[in-house]
Amino acid sequence: MAIEDRERWDKKYKNNHPIPTKVPEVVERYSRLANGNIALDIACGTGRNAKFLALQGFYVDALDISPVALDSLNDIPNIITQEVDFDTYQLKEDSYDLIVCTYYLNRSLFPQIEKALKDDGLFIFETFMHHPDNTKVPSNRSFLLEDGELEITFDDKYEILHLTEFMDTISCGDRAMKASMVARKRFRNK
Repeated sequence: MAIEDRERWDKKYKNNHPIPTKVPEVVERYSRLANGNIALDIACGTGRNAKFLALQGFYVDALDISPVALDSLNDIPNIITQEVDFDTYQLKEDSYDLIVCTYYLNRSLFPQIEKALKDDGLFIFETFMHHPDNTKVPSNRSFLLEDGELEITFDDKYEILHLTEFMDTISCGDRAMKASMVARKRFRNK
């Protein structure tokens, strides 16, 4: 599966498929609440979030399956790229003050994200949801959040600072339901 994913994404980036460059508002607005400057950008693509965070003074690990996408981040100060397959890669535990993941849903990463965050670390997440009024989203429903899923998944180990589900206009006038969350990891009992 990973080889097919890598090839598909590399092709998309090589063919200059329209790639969003605007940083999601939730990242712009809430990243400053991190209590430290070590960040992780999961499935970073061409790095819109990583670039923004580096400009804000974060040291960023930018991970993606596409080496073509990661090439766009070469030689940018404070960003370290790594080509990874999230089906097999393990996030570094207790390493990050901030983890950002936008428009990539891999539920099996949720427990790893919790372990990778330092106590009091911040997780910013935004992606698409299943909704009957969507006009363009991933066709595989397993890549879409369900209504209320984030609160159910994260409420007991995190303090949820921001959680919203909203209909958004995306490229070419299409509409898609999205969920946006900012959650602070609770301190573990040691």
